[in-house]
Amino acid sequence: MVAGSDAGRALGVLGVFCLLRCFGFISCSSQQTYGILHKNVTFHVPSNIPLTEILWKKQKDKVAERENSEFRAFSSFKNRVYLDTVSGSLTIYNLTLSDEDEYEMESPNITDTMKFFLYVLEPLPSPTLTCALTNGSIEVQCMISEHYNTHPQLNTYAWDCPLEQCKHNSTRIYFKMENDLPQKVQCTASNPLFKRTSSIIPETCIPSSGHSRHRYALIPAASALIVTCVVLYVRGTRKCGRKPDRSNSN
Repeated sequence: MVAGSDAGRALGVLGVFCLLRCFGFISCSSQQTYGILHKNVTFHVPSNIPLTEILWKKQKDKVAERENSEFRAFSSFKNRVYLDTVSGSLTIYNLTLSDEDEYEMESPNITDTMKFFLYVLEPLPSPTLTCALTNGSIEVQCMISEHYNTHPQLNTYAWDCPLEQCKHNSTRIYFKMENDLPQKVQCTASNPLFKRTSSIIPETCIPSSGHSRHRYALIPAASALIVTCVVLYVRGTRKCGRKPDRSNSN
């Protein structure tokens, strides 16, 4: 009975929490939000009740507010924000890198604040694939340009090819030269807003004289060509060295 009553109380507490969360009376930690440089982003407020007064702040600085049915924007956000006076959602236009920070919304209609952390990302360039020969293996590396420096820690990499190596999500993969190489290897770099793909042909990473399969295949062909040339040369020399028989000329 004790266990049953404890379980009932736990379910009751969970139910109350869900109701409060649903109606916007409890907020969690900062929600991660991503925006594109020079584009727009919206902080969505899941409120189901009318908000008469709204205040948005970036850290401690005011961004926008609605008070007594009047709307005001502050500092660098003037003419760059739109406040939905029904839901309380805030939209920022023409994002700059300096807009990146924590934002919070306050209203007397809710008992807690809602917080968002904004990451401003530049468009992700296509990854660059390079290769090198290392201890009998082909090393293929996939990297985003070092000039791209807006949150590189958010970048992830994935490979696409029919071999087991391509199942590993890393910036480098290796292929044994004596094994069959895939015709094409693709690398996809992505972050929360972008996905870019580049490809490379592993065979192009091998010098013409560097692959044992190619080198040994050429040896018999080269030997046959040399023998043929020698035979033709000998026959030509003998033919040219013969003197015509003039005994029957008369």
